[in-house]
Amino acid sequence: MSATLTLAAPEHLEKLDALVAAFHAEQGIALSGEARRAGIEPLLAGIPHGAAYLIGPPRAPIGYIIVSFGWSVEFGGLDGIIDEIYIRPGVRGRGIATETLQSLPRALAGAGLKALHLEVDRSEPAKQKLYARAGFRDRPRYMLMTRTF
Repeated sequence: MSATLTLAAPEHLEKLDALVAAFHAEQGIALSGEARRAGIEPLLAGIPHGAAYLIGPPRAPIGYIIVSFGWSVEFGGLDGIIDEIYIRPGVRGRGIATETLQSLPRALAGAGLKALHLEVDRSEPAKQKLYARAGFRDRPRYMLMTRTF
């Protein structure tokens, strides 16, 4: 298996939507199909605030990763947050997520990205190790906080 990344486009909607639905079901994220697609479609249409990538062959992707873009004075410019990353259960444990998390920052750095962030559940040490292997470090003084609208 390869972690080849393909920037998702409108013709990938059905495949990406199925992967996102599987991830949301696994994580217990309750979102209607309509709301889920409303979050995906602008990314595929080229909205500048984020991008979705299919992992593996575009005809039969084995996962996806979605990055949202922002601006950081602290990091000196464009930064990103990995919103979601998902690998199909049947192909997990083969280094695909690690390869993806190592190659995506290199590709995005070429486009001017200065930092890439992600959120990890404090109760999931295996995921923390995965992200550490890919070069992500915790920032002991900081904690991600959220307010929804």
